[in-house]
Amino acid sequence: MKKELVIGIDAGTESVRVGIYDLYGKPVGFGVTGYQTYYPHSGWAEQDPNEWWSALVNSMKKAMNQSGATKDEIIGLSLDTTCATIVPCKNDGTPLRRALLWMDIRSHEEAEFISSTRHKALKYNGYGKVSPEWMVCKALWLKRNEPNNYQNAEKLMDFSDWYTYKLTGRYTGSISTTTYRWHYNQEEGGVPKHFYESIGLGDIFEKLPQDICKLGEHVGGLTKDTAEELGLKPGTPVAQGGVDALNGILGLGITEPGKLALLTGSSHNLYTLTNKPIHAKEILGAFPDAVVPGLNLVEAGQSSTGSTIKWFRTNFCKDLDIVANNKNLSVYDILNQEAINIPAGSEGLIVLDYWQGNRTPHVDPNVRGLVSGLSLKHGRAHIYRAIIEGISYGTDYNIRNFRNNGIDVNEVYAAGGATNSKLFLQVHADVSNISINVPEDNQVACLGSAILASVVGGAYKNIQEAAANMVRFKKERIEPNKENHEKYQLYAEQYRKAYPQFHSWMWENTKINQAQSIGIQKEILV
Repeated sequence: MKKELVIGIDAGTESVRVGIYDLYGKPVGFGVTGYQTYYPHSGWAEQDPNEWWSALVNSMKKAMNQSGATKDEIIGLSLDTTCATIVPCKNDGTPLRRALLWMDIRSHEEAEFISSTRHKALKYNGYGKVSPEWMVCKALWLKRNEPNNYQNAEKLMDFSDWYTYKLTGRYTGSISTTTYRWHYNQEEGGVPKHFYESIGLGDIFEKLPQDICKLGEHVGGLTKDTAEELGLKPGTPVAQGGVDALNGILGLGITEPGKLALLTGSSHNLYTLTNKPIHAKEILGAFPDAVVPGLNLVEAGQSSTGSTIKWFRTNFCKDLDIVANNKNLSVYDILNQEAINIPAGSEGLIVLDYWQGNRTPHVDPNVRGLVSGLSLKHGRAHIYRAIIEGISYGTDYNIRNFRNNGIDVNEVYAAGGATNSKLFLQVHADVSNISINVPEDNQVACLGSAILASVVGGAYKNIQEAAANMVRFKKERIEPNKENHEKYQLYAEQYRKAYPQFHSWMWENTKINQAQSIGIQKEILV
């Protein structure tokens, strides 16, 4: 009997990963290839789509070789990518310039202008500031600053659109990317034309995809040339994919309300699904049909979480490298062993996790990290634990904000590098008094794309059935410690009080630092 396998493609910020799975979610082959990010100026970030493609070809060959699969055994494939990563290109997909990566914030002036319009479409931004990461800001920057590229662009493709076109020869838009970062709403007529026109993008509509497909929808089959290049069979079904983080939600098995996806890494991304469209201050969304048809997605996040822990390890723990190597452990293992013996609350330390500003609920890029309560009694383990607790207080703040707006969250499903730390998970569970589930396969975006591939391949009738059969969780669930939860309540409350009390002072301090930095740069130039 012939095996039936599916392929999930996950193109992140640094690399493209290809996972091959059986129909029960078991990984049988994996390949990863990196690509370069270019930083022409401060705040700019670009990538070459041609490098995306060569990396995909290489990763696909690695995965197929490792799996031992034949091309006849592949019944479908799908993909996810970063978003909004914008590619101005010709009708045949030829890029006119390097892509503006999702993290590119050169369009900050355009973002401020768009935010000032207070248009009703900004309900998706929590009725607040639009991030320069979003598509409309990048498109307006192109029009203002590179008018030739903007005018000559027959298509403005998001990364996932470009990959889909290369695979199938069909130009589509994903309901995932368009609702998530393009202000698109299918039930309200699609792209809000009045909004686009009011900000000077009235001529953009012919450049945007007209066919918006839902996740898992059959886009087409692999073209002959593409199949040959990838080592796959021509005509292999391709399912519409979308945003990497959102496919990761499927890889966590979340297809219904009440469950919170916590995707950890350099930052925290928090997502949950709702039956009703909820638009509120300090919450992003709701994004209709972005993951599961008929459901809405709401989002929150913390700008610097894993990156702050890495900062601490890099700058204050260099002496532990030799110790860790001798014990065949990581530096984080040693730090966790030391911090686990520190009482909940780190004996009075409170950390504001604002190293890169605050994403939600305050949407404030001008605040910075803060450690309060230091005494001569405190040591390195105290500060390390306090950073984890501060991150957990920030996560809890967002969970409370969800609940205060009628969004029910009962348990957490977490993935990413931070889930390798039991201390990190336990503190999160204790602070929020909530259970945390961790999947067996931490490559949740790859698995999410494979789930979509299983639907287009006919193995399952819909996303829900596929996820129920393909996602597995570790037996050990992290349960909250009630005693620690009680101890954390006062500290979490102090954390929430800190922003209104200190944000003006932090703004002033940030401006002083920026002014002095500019002065130093001018002196260097002179």
